[in-house]
Amino acid sequence: MTKQALIVIDIQNDYFADGKYPLYQPETTTAKILEAMAIANAKNIPIIHIQHLVSPELGEGLFFYDESEGANIHKDIMAAAPTSPVVVKRHADCFEKTNFEELLQGMGVKEIVLTGMMTHNCVTHTALSPAAEKYTPKVIEECCCTVDSIAHALAVNSMQVRGIPMVSIENAFA
Repeated sequence: MTKQALIVIDIQNDYFADGKYPLYQPETTTAKILEAMAIANAKNIPIIHIQHLVSPELGEGLFFYDESEGANIHKDIMAAAPTSPVVVKRHADCFEKTNFEELLQGMGVKEIVLTGMMTHNCVTHTALSPAAEKYTPKVIEECCCTVDSIAHALAVNSMQVRGIPMVSIENAFA
């Protein structure tokens, strides 16, 4: 079996009801991600957290500012994999100017299973990244969300058109 890693992208406080940029149904998505994380943990599949940070120097009107409560990874997600590595990024693509690829290489990962927020931005950019091609990315659609259901559907379609498979939680780790 190909060595997999579950990638949990940007499940951060600003995307929830009290945050600076609440998404559509983040609680439902988080519950689904926790299901996927439980399966990964049971199968000894490594989990990698991704955390997006924004420099306050970029100005007002943004979110995920360095060292803010909103930038913190959701407590339930961290509790489900407290010793898993956290890759900090400042771009939509998890590979862009991070240690993500180095981490995957060091773990011997051959396939990445993507989950996260926002489907139309960081999930899509990572899945379609040229750097991701060698990791045979696939996305657990029910473990992703964005600003609304239409943006989610459009992002899913754009990934599928480019050959990225959408899988269920049950089939993600087969």
